[in-house]
Amino acid sequence: MPKMKTKRGAAKRFKKTASGYKRGHAFTSHILTKMSQKRKRKLRGTTQVDKADVKAIKKMMPYS
Repeated sequence: MPKMKTKRGAAKRFKKTASGYKRGHAFTSHILTKMSQKRKRKLRGTTQVDKADVKAIKKMMPYS
């Protein structure tokens, strides 16, 4: 059997950590003038992927 291919879009968006997967936040690319400073500040950095989505990410990235 050939090796499974990694979904490259998923590999660019998610990183494996010891406790699961981390991801960036959405809605931070443009039209930020109407968004409050507090909201923009909360969207910085990364967060954990929800437990319900981990199975799908593992399928997209079989060798991570």
